[in-house]
Amino acid sequence: METLQLIKKLQEYPTFNIDTFANVINNDKIYAKMHLNRLKNRGIVKQIQRNVYTVQEDPLIIASRIIWPSYISLWAAFRYHNLTEQIPNKISVITTRSKSRENIQIMNTTIVFEKIQPAWFFGFSKIKIQNFEVFMAEPEKALIDGVLLKKISTAEIYFLLKENIKKLSTKKIVDYVLRTKNFALSKRFGWMLESLGCDQVTRLKKQTYRTMIPLDASRPLTGTNDKKWGVIVNIGVV
Repeated sequence: METLQLIKKLQEYPTFNIDTFANVINNDKIYAKMHLNRLKNRGIVKQIQRNVYTVQEDPLIIASRIIWPSYISLWAAFRYHNLTEQIPNKISVITTRSKSRENIQIMNTTIVFEKIQPAWFFGFSKIKIQNFEVFMAEPEKALIDGVLLKKISTAEIYFLLKENIKKLSTKKIVDYVLRTKNFALSKRFGWMLESLGCDQVTRLKKQTYRTMIPLDASRPLTGTNDKKWGVIVNIGVV
């Protein structure tokens, strides 16, 4: 099989292994390994990890196929949903599996794996990228994931909320926050959404408590106390 014809055939797969490659070239695994190694050395095929290869150029397609179950969230999801103009150099893959996989570097992009509680594994949908199915967080859940996983500061989440409030479903945000049953999350999103004029926040009050917590856990405990939500407002509000 000629190289161009082979590449075209391999482009039908988001990722593939030795067995798949052997079937494509209609040869045994020993020859397939040698042939695949030559293609890898020529830069035609990229090796993602042990016995996982690709010819795809979009890291989102690759990231969604490494571990199951999983979905893509955080900055990669913000960019996909046009909540930010920032081009992320990292793709966060959310999974319920034990975090035993190392980060993967491919095409100037780092793929990282974040473990989440099974009860929090929701709020994503199936999208299509170049005819491949990819599970992507809904924009509302990506914002919640940022706070739940403590991977993005609450100050940044607040800025994204403020800038995109008209194209987000605040009802869905409240629904999803309630579904997590995380009371600290209810306090933080309750304050943020109320400050932005959301009328759905009254439903979050039942999942709050009196103890004061910082609105942004990554910042110093300095700021004004909001007793209604039980948060120390330690982010700049414009």
